[in-house]
Amino acid sequence: MTVFKPTRAKRAPYASDPDNARGRVIPQPSASERSPFQRDKDRIIHSSAFRRLKGKTQVFVAHEGDYYRTRLTHSIEVSQIARSIARVLGLDEDLAECLALAHDMGHPPFGHSGEDALSKAMAPYGGFDHNAQTLRIVTHLESRYAEFDGLNLTWETLEGIAKHNGPVVTREEDLKTLPWALRAIPDYQSLELHTYAGPEAQVAAISDDIAYINHDIDDGLRAGLFTVEDIMDVPFVGDAFADVRRRYPDISKDRMIHEAVRDMIGIMVADVLAETRRRLEKYDPQSPDDVRHLPEAICDFSSGFREKERPLRHFLMTRMYRHYLVNRMMGQASRVVSELFELFIADPTILPTELQLNCAGPHAPETARVVMDYIASMTDNFAIAEHRKLFTVTGYLGG
Repeated sequence: MTVFKPTRAKRAPYASDPDNARGRVIPQPSASERSPFQRDKDRIIHSSAFRRLKGKTQVFVAHEGDYYRTRLTHSIEVSQIARSIARVLGLDEDLAECLALAHDMGHPPFGHSGEDALSKAMAPYGGFDHNAQTLRIVTHLESRYAEFDGLNLTWETLEGIAKHNGPVVTREEDLKTLPWALRAIPDYQSLELHTYAGPEAQVAAISDDIAYINHDIDDGLRAGLFTVEDIMDVPFVGDAFADVRRRYPDISKDRMIHEAVRDMIGIMVADVLAETRRRLEKYDPQSPDDVRHLPEAICDFSSGFREKERPLRHFLMTRMYRHYLVNRMMGQASRVVSELFELFIADPTILPTELQLNCAGPHAPETARVVMDYIASMTDNFAIAEHRKLFTVTGYLGG
């Protein structure tokens, strides 16, 4: 019998080393059976915020259908891609997977429409950003452990969450411009916000791009927002579908979509690996800190693929994200978030009793931040239910 042995590179010198992790805010004894990054991953998976991702929108509102991706299924897909890339590059797979699973925990309901609405509402009170909110969740809001608030994650995990999209500031910028949720973290400046993240965090970030581009194509096709024929003229994507048709001329539409998306993920992963290896050879980093202080990300698509990706992103923007059916749905979703915020901040007495204890009266910054945390934690369906209760007479009367 032939035994399959997956390719696993030797640990690279620039990989994050769990034996030399920078530690946790609250020191804890090590667990002999799990590395620090494995423990972080386990804490993420067991958190309430992670479970709630199953009811939060990726593109389609959660109740629109049970086939489409949610934040939870998206995060799982990202983690699978991140682990695969990290394995080939000799990085720490557990840290890459941990960051992939955690990256969307701070998203409010209703996807980017919900985030835009909450950002606008919070503008006078320090702003809102979902990466900063994820940090707030894992450092403060989760209340599972007897000895500390939050999840008490390692420095490497916190850094990767904070810098999911790259450096947050330059050395010259005023840190006061950062979202309040980030500045509220004790010793937040120790996260070195002016540098790139470590290599595993960069892998998680590029895996996020790979996952959402491909599953948005999949979901958009299956939702009927556009057809395979519509997308055939888009570089890279059209080639993938044409190749599947050539190889399997009698294949069904559903199988063709799956095969094409599968192929596209493979092509994108291969491009990232080739470009990352090129940059590694160019810079020859010998530690994770070397990676952090490079003038560009070490893990990225090639410039050639970026050129192909541009018309694809334009297609998805015009034919999916701004499709009138999606606009109608997200317009309603934005109003739900905005109206809930306005009502709660004007009258915090209608918030759940335990939340009122941290408020400071109508329109106070402290109240705004309580309302922000409450709304950001909601699933799509819970937000819709709260809105119905508070804005219709029959909401609480059972009509």
